[in-house]
Amino acid sequence: MNPKSYQRKSGKILVQMVLILGAVSMLLPFIWMLATSLKPPEEVITWPPSFIPRKPTFMNYIEAFQTAPFHRFFLNSLMVSTISTIFILLTSSLSGYIFAKYKFPGKNLIFMTILATAMVPFQSYMIPFYLMVNKLGWINTYQGLALPLLIMSFGIFFMRQNIVIIPDELMDAAKIDGCSNFKIYYRIILPLSKPAMAALAIFSFKNAWADFIWPLLVANDINLYTMELGLGMFQHRFTVDYGSITAGSVISIIPIITVFAIFRRQIIEGITLSGLKG
Repeated sequence: MNPKSYQRKSGKILVQMVLILGAVSMLLPFIWMLATSLKPPEEVITWPPSFIPRKPTFMNYIEAFQTAPFHRFFLNSLMVSTISTIFILLTSSLSGYIFAKYKFPGKNLIFMTILATAMVPFQSYMIPFYLMVNKLGWINTYQGLALPLLIMSFGIFFMRQNIVIIPDELMDAAKIDGCSNFKIYYRIILPLSKPAMAALAIFSFKNAWADFIWPLLVANDINLYTMELGLGMFQHRFTVDYGSITAGSVISIIPIITVFAIFRRQIIEGITLSGLKG
């Protein structure tokens, strides 16, 4: 075998092994969580721990739904996350389109101000935001839960960076054909921004689904709890019900995996098309 081809082949094998080890290291906690959710209580606390359940059971899932209204928590999280994702995609794509393709006084200053807010942690303005929501009378309401998740400054920056590379000639041709600004956005900008919007949809849905601090402040009624708050019900003062909490965690990650499975093809297609253009 040619020494150069041998080196290339050895390098590819080494890269594949590193990628496989990285994938296994990331998947192992999820596999362990799934295995623990299927163990009876006596197996959960045994030492040394066993990876594969000796006596698999679904009692942890049954007990999770019997202990708390997990179906309600699931629907609350699904509704808030879906609304948040839709609003973020709409506001980010519109704002990104404006900042990328239009010129107006103070554009750079406004954009930099929006970008600067992405570096400010939510905890630093959580209290005044809570007081504002309280004044609106939105404590213990769905709109109060979703309010801080409707706009994402990172999403505006992300969409602007993707829309700015769309050729201006396409917009000029559309204007000659009589398209309005909104029609250009709907017919040209959105179709060409599908990969970026798919990535933003995954990120925004995951961010809204995993939110814990804000629902903890706003939702005082158990019927408004999200999945993240519901999982906290299995953490007692001196003990933790690991079987039920892992069962609830398995249920909690299903929507995130589903969203990724739906949008991943568009992301891969976008990367492939970008490579073909080059």
